[in-house]
Amino acid sequence: MSQQVLPFYLVCDESGSMSGGPIEAINKSLPDLHQEIGSNPVVADKTRFCLIGFSDQAEILLPLSDLSVVASMPALRATGGTNYGAAFRTLKSTIDADVAQLKSEGHQVYRPAVFFLSDGQASSNWHADYQDLVDPAWRSHPNILAFGFGQADESVIRQVATTKAFIADGTLGPAEALGEFAQSLIRSIVNSGTQSAANSQGGATLVMPDAVPGFTTITADPI
Repeated sequence: MSQQVLPFYLVCDESGSMSGGPIEAINKSLPDLHQEIGSNPVVADKTRFCLIGFSDQAEILLPLSDLSVVASMPALRATGGTNYGAAFRTLKSTIDADVAQLKSEGHQVYRPAVFFLSDGQASSNWHADYQDLVDPAWRSHPNILAFGFGQADESVIRQVATTKAFIADGTLGPAEALGEFAQSLIRSIVNSGTQSAANSQGGATLVMPDAVPGFTTITADPI
């Protein structure tokens, strides 16, 4: 059946610096996300979710899916460097293919929402790949919320975000801060799906977090 669909992408740093508490916190939260969204038919109908991990390369860990039909969530593994360029290239090609597939199934697709999470300094020259991703001439360019913690450069996190940017403020440990990040992602998907269902004549609605405990909201800057 044709639906109005809002795709969500979690693009998560899997570099070696994420090992231990940070990667464990994300992996612990993924089943919660699966349960909250997959068990809510209203939200599951209106949203789709994709997980992309990146280190030296980027990999689609969960293809864009209706979480109500996903059996279990994959796990992230921390190793390697922090290649932003690979993440942005993979994200763009994935969105391209996903939007084409959804439209071929008769769905009305709304602008994808990306939650980008990194704890490190970019190990690549990523600017050209990023500009391809956010190019207004590309009809499917996504809304990007960027979250940084650990050794992430605040100025870079500002540049990556197109809508909102958040930087860890040090009031919580890395694992606790990432738990709060995961909860903000869950709430955004649930609230977006719920409001989109209530507003079926007016299109899909992306509900973004105003604040995230343990993070300071910073201005998203163009590069």
